[in-house]
Amino acid sequence: MERVTMTTIAERAGVSKNTVSLALRHDPQIPVGTRRRIAKIARNLGYTKNPVVSQLMTELRKAHPAGYRRTLALLNANQDPQAFTRHPTVPVYVDGCRRRATFHGYKLDEFWLHDPELSGERLERILRARGIRGVLIVGLMNENQLPERFQPLWSQLACVVTGVRTRNPTLPFCCVDHHALVMQAFEQARRLGYRRPALVVDERIDKLVDGRFSSGMWIGQLTLPPEDRLPGFFQVEASRSNPKLFTDWLTQHRPDVVFTLYHFVRPWIEQTGVRVPQDIGIVQLERRRGSDEWAGMDQHNDLTGEGAVDMLVGMLHNNEIGLPPFPRATLISGTWVGGKTVRRVEVCGADA
Repeated sequence: MERVTMTTIAERAGVSKNTVSLALRHDPQIPVGTRRRIAKIARNLGYTKNPVVSQLMTELRKAHPAGYRRTLALLNANQDPQAFTRHPTVPVYVDGCRRRATFHGYKLDEFWLHDPELSGERLERILRARGIRGVLIVGLMNENQLPERFQPLWSQLACVVTGVRTRNPTLPFCCVDHHALVMQAFEQARRLGYRRPALVVDERIDKLVDGRFSSGMWIGQLTLPPEDRLPGFFQVEASRSNPKLFTDWLTQHRPDVVFTLYHFVRPWIEQTGVRVPQDIGIVQLERRRGSDEWAGMDQHNDLTGEGAVDMLVGMLHNNEIGLPPFPRATLISGTWVGGKTVRRVEVCGADA
């Protein structure tokens, strides 16, 4: 049976081959009615993409990235309007988004979701006027709820969130694998000889990532003798005003290494007379720029930004607009990086 080509579809539809190509890629340059008519003709003729040609075109685009074809929206969901430049974490996500968008031939228009002058209706009008159908949401750090006034907007766009899973609505998202991240850090600490690891993360942050920090620690602790399974410390924010909460926990449970997200945990420990790393190790679960001396996990947040763009571009190419019935997730693996906040611990007179 002779293979159906785009030329055949073009002749049947009375349009050019280029119009067929754009229509089958759901390009907004082609009117919706024309796209649907061409798609129906292609289905009726039994048209399927040639995988060899598709792969060749992908490689050609890698070698010769296209000029800016279309625009994506980059929404700053952080409370800080300048989070893209001055937040300790968010700019790394943004760097990855920008780099990958350029690779795919897109430019990014930026908006701040907490702008009091930006209503859902106004943002919808702006995006429609600019032909924007795809949205990247970056900067959710303290909550996983998006502003209520934008609720109707998500059903009209292709949306991907970086960093966390949103609720009401649940959108496709890309983030580090927090559960595996803690398990990797746990395994590295055990190789160094640490016997009594404990988690120091605020309860709100752990809930924000669906308990994946604490669940990773719990799985790791199941490999320890019962007497070495320590409760985590989850009152980090409360301890800022009442340091005795942390001091009492540290004195009572005596971990030999703590896993945390916060640099200020080190002075908290050292104020009790405990030395780092001589008496206790600290593993940073999110090594940031300028923290080279810390041992811990590189979350590769730039790759999370890249992964979110890849997801969004794929959704646009497949015309996956609106709230998906089964939101997808892409998880990025972390990498252990050694540093001066841990040491090799001697066990029974020998190095572990």
